[in-house]
Amino acid sequence: MNLQTIIDQYLNTLIVEKGLSKKTLESYRHDLTVFTLSFSPPKKVIADLQGFDLKDFITMQSKLGYHSRTLHRRLSTVKNFFLYLQRELLFTDKLLPVKPPKMMHQLPTVIRPEEMEALLNAPNLEDLHGLRDQAMMEVMYASGLRVSELIQLKKVDLNVHKATMRVLGKGQKTRIVPVGEYAIAQIDNYLTKRAFIDPKEKSPFLFINRYGKPLSRQFFFKRVKTYAKQVGIQVSISPHTLRHSFATHLLEQGASLRAVQEMLGHTHLSTTQIYTHVSEKRILSAFDLYSKRK
Repeated sequence: MNLQTIIDQYLNTLIVEKGLSKKTLESYRHDLTVFTLSFSPPKKVIADLQGFDLKDFITMQSKLGYHSRTLHRRLSTVKNFFLYLQRELLFTDKLLPVKPPKMMHQLPTVIRPEEMEALLNAPNLEDLHGLRDQAMMEVMYASGLRVSELIQLKKVDLNVHKATMRVLGKGQKTRIVPVGEYAIAQIDNYLTKRAFIDPKEKSPFLFINRYGKPLSRQFFFKRVKTYAKQVGIQVSISPHTLRHSFATHLLEQGASLRAVQEMLGHTHLSTTQIYTHVSEKRILSAFDLYSKRK
């Protein structure tokens, strides 16, 4: 049986069973394609698969120098695919055990509060696009959204009275996040001017380009980089830096790790814990408290 056909069936099964996003499915498809093409000759039919293939694949990927996070993801993707084949009785060999590579955690980039303030004030507020960009950055920093969540926001997701937003996150999971009155005011300024210029606009999206379409991740990335350079921020940042800074600054102000986890939409608390490593003020405060108790 053709392996690519089986991969398509597997991904369709994930859509039904887990409701995975298009982006996640594309990632799975890419990893499975890399797997099939990593062998010589490439794996084309189920009969080509062997019980030691998964272990050989991860060994090859490791030697090519891929990051541990990529190796973990590809190990999980391919292993789950093999388990699916076994459930469907399409593959009967026993998989050789694979030891997961040691995870190397890279600390996220975070900018100082004063740098964040300068970044948020960088856009030209006499321009509609400047109003939009400021509102987008304010929302990211006020709520810790992912870029993909930000650009997919719709006007109906905004609750002005409660200063909250309904966000569709990873795995199609919905969460309600606080935005804050200031960010709400920035959004209102943008929408008011947008409606004044084009009162017949029909786009349901909150942030749009000149054609009424939602912005791309790449476009917003370039805008943030431009503003960072404009205000003299030395470190290389991206829109995700606003999310990292949001989490770190909250922890520095005493917010609980659990609360930050819920706002970020992390499934596991361990994912959120990385921000404790970049919060020097929190670490120093804990040390100071310890010293006073002695």
